[in-house]
Amino acid sequence: MDETKKLIQAVGSTLRELRKDQRLSLEELAAKTGVSKLTLGNIERGETNPTLGMLWKISNGLSVPLMSLLKPENEVHIWRAGEGTQITDEHGWSLEPLYSNSKEMIGMYRAYLMPHCTYEPEAHHSGTTEIATVMAGEVQLTIGDESYELKPFDSIQFTATDKHIYANNTDGQAVMHLTITYK
Repeated sequence: MDETKKLIQAVGSTLRELRKDQRLSLEELAAKTGVSKLTLGNIERGETNPTLGMLWKISNGLSVPLMSLLKPENEVHIWRAGEGTQITDEHGWSLEPLYSNSKEMIGMYRAYLMPHCTYEPEAHHSGTTEIATVMAGEVQLTIGDESYELKPFDSIQFTATDKHIYANNTDGQAVMHLTITYK
């Protein structure tokens, strides 16, 4: 899905949520905004691309900032290293889930690889992309038949359906941030 369609759907979803929070019907919102009930319904379903003028009318009618329609407020979350949930295996690999959004099909993790350990994940779903950034230590990442040496702050993106192996061949722990997107 292209970025414009994603934004249109996000605006529609946010509009519906704001309208319901204020306990307004589409008809009542139409009266407050000067935007027709049909158009408001189409916006909520992500079936039309509202003009900036329409968005201004809607935000004024709902008494909310324009940006609240374009980007809903999110709660603030802090994930402190070593304090959250950890998923470990017996081979020296540990993951801390940081963020997951099933709607956007994305997950972010902090990963730890102990000295002289390797980790070979199970096959990912078709269309999965992985981005790994080394934050501390060094990692050798083998994807298929190719190996890549990653040092602190190096990043790599690859199709995660390919066989891949993370290896820490050093005497110190390696720390990575992983972002995984699914289709």
